[in-house]
Amino acid sequence: MKIILSTLLIGTMLVSACSQSDNDQNTPDPETPETGPPVETNPANTNYTPAFSGQTRIGSIKTTTTISAKPIATSLTSPWGITSLPDGRLLITEKRGNMRIVSQTGTVGSPITGIPTVNSEGQGGLLGLTLDPQFATNRMIYWVFAENASGGTLTAVAKGKLSANESTIENATVIYRANPAANSTLHYGGRILFDATGNLLVSTGERSIIETRPLAQSTSAALGKIVRITTNGTAASGNPTFSGANALPELYSIGHRNIQGIALHPLTGDLWQSEHGPRGGDEINLVKPGKNYGWPTITYGIEYAGQPIGGGLTQQNGLEQPTYYWDPSISPSGMTFYKGNRVPEWENNLFIGTLNGMHIVRLAIDKNNKVVGEERLLAGENQRFRDVTQGKDGALYAITDAGSLYKIDRE
Repeated sequence: MKIILSTLLIGTMLVSACSQSDNDQNTPDPETPETGPPVETNPANTNYTPAFSGQTRIGSIKTTTTISAKPIATSLTSPWGITSLPDGRLLITEKRGNMRIVSQTGTVGSPITGIPTVNSEGQGGLLGLTLDPQFATNRMIYWVFAENASGGTLTAVAKGKLSANESTIENATVIYRANPAANSTLHYGGRILFDATGNLLVSTGERSIIETRPLAQSTSAALGKIVRITTNGTAASGNPTFSGANALPELYSIGHRNIQGIALHPLTGDLWQSEHGPRGGDEINLVKPGKNYGWPTITYGIEYAGQPIGGGLTQQNGLEQPTYYWDPSISPSGMTFYKGNRVPEWENNLFIGTLNGMHIVRLAIDKNNKVVGEERLLAGENQRFRDVTQGKDGALYAITDAGSLYKIDRE
């Protein structure tokens, strides 16, 4: 069934007659989008004041190009990560421990064998994945998963070679483990990608429980971090140096709660991430090496039971502010920047799948790295969108917890 996105937006998407400076839109020919009222109309969970104008509830924007969105496959089982193979087919992880190849017309392949055992309880399982930049010749795949360990479970990274007949992963090897293990099945993080230097960036969670939450601030623990490692799992050269006894050399940034989305900006190469807050306080961050993003010392959210977290602080010297945040929570997950001109107004915009929000967020970001407009797409589908990627054909492909694969493209 074909769906026109203009009918799927939440709220009244009025377009104002006023435009802003030409320097705000991050495109080759910068142009600030016209905006209407914010897309979020529900009351916030807190009365916290943003640190700066536009940090939350920015004005709405609307796609003017005619777009179609349709599920091309509906038989996946809890898909979690998606990426494109060189020939345009899609490689997808399923939470319970499978990888599958899906054609661009929706034909779902058989499970690929040879993957180490995952713990799929709670928020665990087989999580994000990425291809080696030289995949066309070496056929190497890298992925994140929840692994059983002494003392509980942990976030692990593995690699292996896709066999010539695409039926199995050969010589699968665990190359990195985010220690310490925790007696929890929550907040694994789980996204992975290659940076421009050929090293891996991996997101980890702080594992949710009160006992491990403070480890997001500990430089001797790999929980609640982004780590930067080589393809052999060792600390990459050029990583920032953090203070503290026994600071881990693989750390890239610290002070995170549960990062379920990372992406590189197509023009600047900057690393961006999406992060689950508690009750409110979901974040988008521009990640700078060596910086501390504050959790759990500062947050724009509160405990699920309603009380403040820590001292109820939203700002503190030495701790980074989110570029953008949501309250109430939308649970942002996998994300990608849009590249190309099939939909001109989407160029260099950030697209983020949401879980509780049950839509795909489109954020327009200007040259000063400020969010200047927000749109909600596919809200009428009532799906938890786990990840989104741009295919080799220029279309967006999104997977949902219910097992669907959507293709989103201009008509």
